[in-house]
Amino acid sequence: MLEAKNGRITKEMEIISKMEEVPITLIKRRVAEGRIIIPGNLRRLDKQEVKIIGIGEGLSTKVNVNIGTSTLINNLEMEIEKAKIAVKYGTDTIMDLSTGGDLDLIRRKLMEVAPVPFGTVPIYQTYIEVAKKKGSPVYMTEDDVLDTIEKHLRDGVDFMTIHAGIRLEHVKKLRDIKRVAGIVSRGGAILAAWMLYNNKENPLYENWDYILELFAEYDGIISIGDALRPGAIHDAHDYFQMAEMVTVAELVKRSWSKNVQVMVEGPGHVPLNEIAENVRIQKALCNGAPYYVLGPLPTDIAAGYDHIASAIGAAIASAAGADLICYLTPAEHLSLPNPQQVKEGLIAAKIAAHAGDIIKLGDRAKRIDLEMSQARKNLDWEKMYSLMFDPDHAKSIREQFGRVDLSSCTMCGSLCVYIILDKFIKNEKD
Repeated sequence: MLEAKNGRITKEMEIISKMEEVPITLIKRRVAEGRIIIPGNLRRLDKQEVKIIGIGEGLSTKVNVNIGTSTLINNLEMEIEKAKIAVKYGTDTIMDLSTGGDLDLIRRKLMEVAPVPFGTVPIYQTYIEVAKKKGSPVYMTEDDVLDTIEKHLRDGVDFMTIHAGIRLEHVKKLRDIKRVAGIVSRGGAILAAWMLYNNKENPLYENWDYILELFAEYDGIISIGDALRPGAIHDAHDYFQMAEMVTVAELVKRSWSKNVQVMVEGPGHVPLNEIAENVRIQKALCNGAPYYVLGPLPTDIAAGYDHIASAIGAAIASAAGADLICYLTPAEHLSLPNPQQVKEGLIAAKIAAHAGDIIKLGDRAKRIDLEMSQARKNLDWEKMYSLMFDPDHAKSIREQFGRVDLSSCTMCGSLCVYIILDKFIKNEKD
């Protein structure tokens, strides 16, 4: 951000300009303004080649995959497999949300096998380690929190969720203003419990200036967490969600003044007709800072198929200007996802992101759809496969009743419209 403010163009900006087909001057200006961010912790870039991406205004919508152990299921090999699957099927970023096992080892191993921008939520590790050492996480100190953040930065973590927007006054008002689902953010719940027990302000908010110093040193990105996001569509855009967003807007401006790149997280469970408005509100309050949307889920009853429900919401959010989509898997609200569910969630999110880009970016995004339509008309299956999100899956479906002798598929067989038309045209010529 500092380079861009000083009028200098970095190699990362050049890569993004070419990849996204956006003029380099526009990339530089929007990085300087905070409207585009480029993840890349200096410590990590010194020792590992990492995919260069831009997130923000005028760029394609990116997709994030969450992986990581839980307190009940700790299988590092499975998480490594998930990371590899996510990279294979085109995730743009990965976040490690691990809460079980050797958290330092897990984080470092996953970063090794996933050469994409990598994120974490350091408050999880602080909570777990303080609980082990002191008997209860309510005894964590500001230094415990800040030391964990710095450790993650030293390891090369590119971006971190920092829940600095939830304030003591918000948490106390939960006693008087009832919510259907309460606080559904794990980081938010941790901080809320700490604030209530200690009757102190959020240590992340109180130490924001010091946190900015840390992130500036490593060129890390802060993803300002949505600790008070709605966990039920009935809670959407209530006092708590909006109060936190006002605080987040303040934190965004303070970050930019210190040349620290930030993005903003939101919005959770939101009815379909409020999703686009949510994006517009965030962009207005936060002066165009990139928006990292979790879901959004337009219904609360899709358990087992939440990847589909969230893809519906994500497509609308993307079209309205959201910049990074956090996938959901079929296991959301039910279980830690397995590798297959990670793949399904990722592909659903990528479809949603692309559907939104067709609206947001126009012909730049629609070009691949034109190629697919032309390949279908020509019954060019190899070309079609090359343009699909999962070619192997598509091939297996086409051949599920045996190999097809015709150039069509088994849905229409010899009555394929293009075969009929081709025969008619040939007969006319004869």
